Amino acid sequence: MGHREQLMIGAKRCLQERGYARTTSRDIAAAANAPLGTINYHYGSKEELLNAALLESLDEWGERITAARSARPASGAGTADRLESMWSRIVDSVASDRPLLVAATESQAQAERSAEIRQQIADAQERSRPQLAAALHGLDAEADEETARAVGSVHMALVAGLTQQWLIDPERAPSGRELAVGLRAIARSLESDG
Repeated sequence: MGHREQLMIGAKRCLQERGYARTTSRDIAAAANAPLGTINYHYGSKEELLNAALLESLDEWGERITAARSARPASGAGTADRLESMWSRIVDSVASDRPLLVAATESQAQAERSAEIRQQIADAQERSRPQLAAALHGLDAEADEETARAVGSVHMALVAGLTQQWLIDPERAPSGRELAVGLRAIARSLESDG
């Protein structure tokens, strides 16, 4: 395994153990068992490496969360049941993936002061929108880009808001079922206005 791969593994480990804001270049080099200078050589900066590691980790997390979509729902189960199940998996993942989700929150705070970090996160979000729409609703962005982007954006907002509520106040944060109840009520309200 080369230094580039070692650095990625080391950066992911540091994100889990130290978080985004508290990880230093020396921490990553030590975790990767690689010379300090290899970070800049392979990634340009500690921040670029941390962002790459974080975005890759979040992609893996997202794949785990939406993975059950490929399993056929129980007889009679529809989109609402699949979504409620996904929201429940997100809630469950807050306990097991808390360090990753905290690191993601920390990186977003850093984005305020770094156009480069902001752009990397924004690009990752834009790529995720049609993927969420396809994974959760079978929407094809090539067939209907506007709808796929809108549906993916709503899910992205829900994921971000739900994880933040669970990170801050797990005792009072909504369950997957409560989120589904709320979404159904909002949908009914929107339909009655239409």
